[in-house]
Amino acid sequence: MPGPIHKPIADSAPTEGHITDYDRAHIAVYLRILDAASEGAKWEEVAEIVLGIDPVAEPQRAKGAHDSHLARARWLTEHGYRHLLTPAH
Repeated sequence: MPGPIHKPIADSAPTEGHITDYDRAHIAVYLRILDAASEGAKWEEVAEIVLGIDPVAEPQRAKGAHDSHLARARWLTEHGYRHLLTPAH
């Protein structure tokens, strides 16, 4: 896997019921997290490699960021994808 995406990663992904500017800026992050999950990668590896958060130094932050971004990525595949081509809110 390539290194982390060089866009600031929030401690938690958005939870709005529509696509946000953050979502649009982090589509590649969501795709990488989904790929990693489908391959059975450990959350610690994903947090470090994809999100750029050290799971040893910041375990709670790393786990929270991983889990919220994975949940958001799944939401995008199930619901949010319909809004990808609409103007940003």
